[in-house]
Amino acid sequence: MQKISLTALMRHQLEIAKGASSGRSARTVYGGHEHILRQTMIALRAGAELNEHENPGEATLQVLHGRVTLIADKARWNGSPGDLMFIPDAPHALEAVEDSVVVLTVAKRP
Repeated sequence: MQKISLTALMRHQLEIAKGASSGRSARTVYGGHEHILRQTMIALRAGAELNEHENPGEATLQVLHGRVTLIADKARWNGSPGDLMFIPDAPHALEAVEDSVVVLTVAKRP
């Protein structure tokens, strides 16, 4: 059994994002290329974004800190700490309204 402190990792990733020219930082928490399930912690400085990209499989976004906006086509959904957002099977983008940390969970299509 392995265990990781999401709180400690969240603080560390947010610190990296604040200092990065891109305004973001990410780290795989679980999974990888050899797994179907992958969980990635993403930290975004206020105003930073993940540009529009495809959905690689079934995916959710759990907001741990801050506020984000998920955008797909003309639809926009706001997320706050404690929210679990279901990512549509369509190109989408993510914007940080304030300094934010999310956990992206993806089950890749085989």
